Amino acid sequence: MILAPMAGLTHSALRQIVFGFGGVGLLSTEMLSARSLPSESPRVSPYLIRTDLEKPLSYQLLISTAGDIAQAIDALHKLKADAIDLNMGCPAPAVGRMGAGIRLMEKPEEVRLIVGEARKRTQLPLTAKIRLGMELDEQKLKDFCTMLEDEGIDILSVHARTKKESFARRPRWEWIAKVKEWLKIPVIANGGIFSVQDAKICLSVSGADGLMIGRGAVTKPWLFAEIAREVYGCEIAEPEVSLPLVYGNFIDLLNELFRPEHRLGRLKQFTPYFAQNYQFGHNLATRVQSSKSVDEARERAGIFFENAT
Repeated sequence: MILAPMAGLTHSALRQIVFGFGGVGLLSTEMLSARSLPSESPRVSPYLIRTDLEKPLSYQLLISTAGDIAQAIDALHKLKADAIDLNMGCPAPAVGRMGAGIRLMEKPEEVRLIVGEARKRTQLPLTAKIRLGMELDEQKLKDFCTMLEDEGIDILSVHARTKKESFARRPRWEWIAKVKEWLKIPVIANGGIFSVQDAKICLSVSGADGLMIGRGAVTKPWLFAEIAREVYGCEIAEPEVSLPLVYGNFIDLLNELFRPEHRLGRLKQFTPYFAQNYQFGHNLATRVQSSKSVDEARERAGIFFENAT
């Protein structure tokens, strides 16, 4: 089971909390610009800060051309990455304008060059994360996936939606089953997994070799532990969850790890997901969103927790 790369969310604070509950097999960074990565400082950059606890850790590269791969991979070797993931699925318009993310699925020859160059330059596990495509096209998807395997991708994660399909739409897990039939390498299912039941259905429908969980793990950082116990039969302690303690721990880690200017924004990104654990969680999210400092947000969250049922 893999923690999905998510912009503004899968930083060191969240990774440590997820890892603390157990069950996760591979952690991930946020997507990292291949072009700017070599000049980033791992001591200060909120994208690169990590602790010894966060292992194994996959670094995800946002890339649009093979010319940027060499320096980026050299930088990841220096950072002691445990795996390298290539982002070919992000649907964000800003990413698309760069010719990166899901736009790469429209440029298979450029992708061939990117993967081939990456494979020559690293012995680390090399993975890719894709969507089903700009629209549903079985032959196009098959050609793209088999090309990735032929060029040396070790594991393929598939977010089971097209570019235009929102998170509100049920993921097309049955399409992951198609990808699984085409490839010999492991295929990981991503999208729409928020509970143990979701995990069971996804694995049954997709036949995937594993799960990549994103928003579900932000909402419930203990979700990996629950799935490990109840789906995979792992001998792992049943998670003991105190929501106020988890939230407080998250704030403490933000304060410990990041510069002041990098803390509040990340707390505001995390809170709307975590607030879904409460019936009236929107009140928590609203109070934190309007806070002017981390201390104010903590105080407002404390009042919410005291009154929550």
